[in-house]
Amino acid sequence: MPVTPTEKKKPRKTVRRGTPAYVKSLRGVKNWKEASEWLAWRDIEDIECITPDQAGVARGKMMPSKKFISNSTLALPSAVFMVTISGDYPDDGHGFVYPEDDGDLRLVADLSTLTVVPWESDPTAQVLCDLVYQDGRVAEFTPRNVLKRVVDEYAKLGLKPVVAPEIEFYLVRKNPDPDYPLTPPVGRSGRAIGGGQGYSIAGVNEFDELIDDIYHFSEAQGLEIDTLIHEEGAGQLEINLRHGDPIELADQAFMFKRTIREAALKHDMYATFMAKPIQGQPGSAMHIHQSIVDKKTGKNIFSNEDGTESEAFYHFIGGMQKHVPNALVMFAPYVNSYRRLTPDASAPVNVKWGYDNRTTALRVPRSDPQARRVENRIPSSDANPYLALAASLACGLIGLKNKIMPDAPVATSVNRNEVELPRGLIEAVNLFEEDAELKALLGISFATTYAAIKRAEFETFMEVISPWEREYLLLNV
Repeated sequence: MPVTPTEKKKPRKTVRRGTPAYVKSLRGVKNWKEASEWLAWRDIEDIECITPDQAGVARGKMMPSKKFISNSTLALPSAVFMVTISGDYPDDGHGFVYPEDDGDLRLVADLSTLTVVPWESDPTAQVLCDLVYQDGRVAEFTPRNVLKRVVDEYAKLGLKPVVAPEIEFYLVRKNPDPDYPLTPPVGRSGRAIGGGQGYSIAGVNEFDELIDDIYHFSEAQGLEIDTLIHEEGAGQLEINLRHGDPIELADQAFMFKRTIREAALKHDMYATFMAKPIQGQPGSAMHIHQSIVDKKTGKNIFSNEDGTESEAFYHFIGGMQKHVPNALVMFAPYVNSYRRLTPDASAPVNVKWGYDNRTTALRVPRSDPQARRVENRIPSSDANPYLALAASLACGLIGLKNKIMPDAPVATSVNRNEVELPRGLIEAVNLFEEDAELKALLGISFATTYAAIKRAEFETFMEVISPWEREYLLLNV
């Protein structure tokens, strides 16, 4: 595997006898004392204190490691978490009111996420942070806290969600001019990558050196890749993460996106998680596998003792069928997202469920009873992983609480004629705002803020005149 610049500059530390295990840990420590020793052992100079904004973009501050371990107070303007993807601010209305004081939120480091930044030339570490108000209250509208809120609601019932995301993305040639379409990259063969490479080992091998860097960067951060495949699109890859705790998996997905982008830039390419980056090519999804376990017994509540499907299994699916359309704006957050969700494609536009049926929104893979799970195939890879997981689990939880029964499973193709999801962003925002139960579970302050951002993004998009309009309307109307 290629050697990173950090390793070229400084030799790897020799592990001495008696070195505490937490110092050698690739990811996370328990307290500030351990953090100090962890950083010193690696000669870390700088710390990136980061947190995801509403779009899943890493926001934060960098500081010297000596200042970090002194537990200095760090803050970010609350406005950072009310901004659109284009850097604009939404108007007041529909329950959203921009705070007059524009005050700060404090960054609280989650030391369990402390890890190196392997692509930096100087010894650098990173840590994920939660956000609180100056008086210590949780800032409920920030994405990591939204997911924690939903997981806490499960905990109140003695339950623990288990998830496994699958993230698709495209490698494309560098394109500094947004007026030009994206094109597939050139692989090691010297030729531009073509489509139809689903599960092709040769397709993966076209990017051997880049993939080696992805593995190397991931290993250095303690991130676990389950599998990596080439998908159907030209230069489209998919990474599957091992199942686990929703917050830990959202953290990993957030950091994987950053890692993959950095690895691609090192090889003079872009990695994009746009839902539909190239016309005529398949879209990119972030499928979410979900199961729920009893915290006391550790058993999957989707299965009875005899291995049959439980009522909880059906109620979870029922809740998703009823509320997923209202949560779509969190699974498909941009105008571009709806270019992926089209009839006669592998991306579902329905809320049907079935066994091993990839045309349904909710697929139940074949498995043994303890691994019984529900795959949500609607989210696109442009979704914020914290918010997509929070929304998916919230829909299922409402079903569990209200004992909602689903429709009968389907065994035929159901993604052709019947469209059961909104076909555009503004319609999805309207449905989201009408679902009082979903908004209450996610937090009213989040729901109003998020909806305001999405309305503003839609209006900004509507100001853009597309090539299609110029081609067909310029001289014909």
